[in-house]
Amino acid sequence: MKRLIFLTGCLVFLSCKNDSIPKPKGFLRLEYPNAAYSETDKSLPFTFEKNNLSKTTLKVTNSGKNQSVAINMSYPLLKGTIYLTYKRITNLDLNRYLIDAKNITQKHAQKADAIIEQPYMDNVKNVYGMLYEIDGNVASQSQFYVTDSLHHFVTGSVYFFAKPNYDSILPAANYLKKDIQHIMETITWNSD
Repeated sequence: MKRLIFLTGCLVFLSCKNDSIPKPKGFLRLEYPNAAYSETDKSLPFTFEKNNLSKTTLKVTNSGKNQSVAINMSYPLLKGTIYLTYKRITNLDLNRYLIDAKNITQKHAQKADAIIEQPYMDNVKNVYGMLYEIDGNVASQSQFYVTDSLHHFVTGSVYFFAKPNYDSILPAANYLKKDIQHIMETITWNSD
């Protein structure tokens, strides 16, 4: 009987090897559809090509000579929105608009790891601006402005409907940054 218990114990002990096998690294794989673009409404003071993945809402406000246009491009799949605001430049408004655009971006500086400025110039279409790429756990990952320096000024920003966790939203932020760059590259002014 002792031998049987001893043999059973030895078999159990020897048969239970704990060879640890490392788990393979797992990475979140987010794939978004390739962007397909179409031109926006030509009755606005400016046009650009927008991603067909977005759902666009538009609000136009006229007060005297000042016209303001708000365009919200919502991306339900990415849980984010690109907000665009157009303002007509009158008198000496350009300097004020430029300062406001810079100040809005600088509000994120406290939580940002870095703010990268990427100037944009298209002398043929008379479009000049700046793209701000904001790294870190901030509310807005990208902000920009474009202008013709005389009549038109457009600002834009990206916001997500999620707690700002840079690592989690980075793929979506990169996707929307490419859309912002496409907006900047395709914008044209319709009136002077």
